[in-house]
Amino acid sequence: MTERIVGVIPSRWGSTRFPGKSLAPIAGRPLLARVIDRVRLARRLDAVWVATDDERIAEAARAAGAEPVMTPSDLPSGTDRVAWALRGRDADIVVNIQGDEPLLDPAAVDAVAAALADDPSWDMATAASPVADAAELHSPDVVKVVRADDGAALYFSRSVIPYVRGAAPDFPPEPGVHLRHVGLYAYRRTFLERLVATPPSPLERLEKLEQLRALQLGCRMKVLDAPAAGVGVDTPADIARAEALLRAAGIP
Repeated sequence: MTERIVGVIPSRWGSTRFPGKSLAPIAGRPLLARVIDRVRLARRLDAVWVATDDERIAEAARAAGAEPVMTPSDLPSGTDRVAWALRGRDADIVVNIQGDEPLLDPAAVDAVAAALADDPSWDMATAASPVADAAELHSPDVVKVVRADDGAALYFSRSVIPYVRGAAPDFPPEPGVHLRHVGLYAYRRTFLERLVATPPSPLERLEKLEQLRALQLGCRMKVLDAPAAGVGVDTPADIARAEALLRAAGIP
């Protein structure tokens, strides 16, 4: 039986650093519409939903060709919003898509979806790209990941992993070894429901990384290669950079 795969973009109005950013204009179109444009180019998705707590965002989702699903405003995370959106709806695999990346790679969405659709042994799939330089490697704002030979995630951390013993304090990344996590996730529905029903784990509370809860639950999470980490719009100052990259990519 063919599994139904949906992409869900969690989008709430009350962003801490940039309230209402989903509707911020990026080269004449709302940020959310830019993301939906890219997601709709993915070939493995049977539907694209926007999980939101705000009717203004829901209206923008409809206008851009996605189905809005209303969720409570007090959900603790985007993952909880995605899980809520599945209630009473048909989906076997769900791809959690960040709503702030106007240059999202549709091929990456297809890749994480295919990882689960093509191999039932995986509970989740995500992606990672090479760490660019020493500044990224040593920044706690950049999440690093190490993986096994079969691609399974071993650990995520804000610290440098793997640490290079005997190196200078500001040592550069080792090509092919130091990887930066890309925040794109595919979940098997059954595992997502188990994940959001479980309280935050000790490792998650320490590192403030939700994916560590999944690992502590014994999740088999495949980490795929991504060419770049993407461009997120986190503050109003990021808009000009995103617009410049859209122009450079020839995206109208």
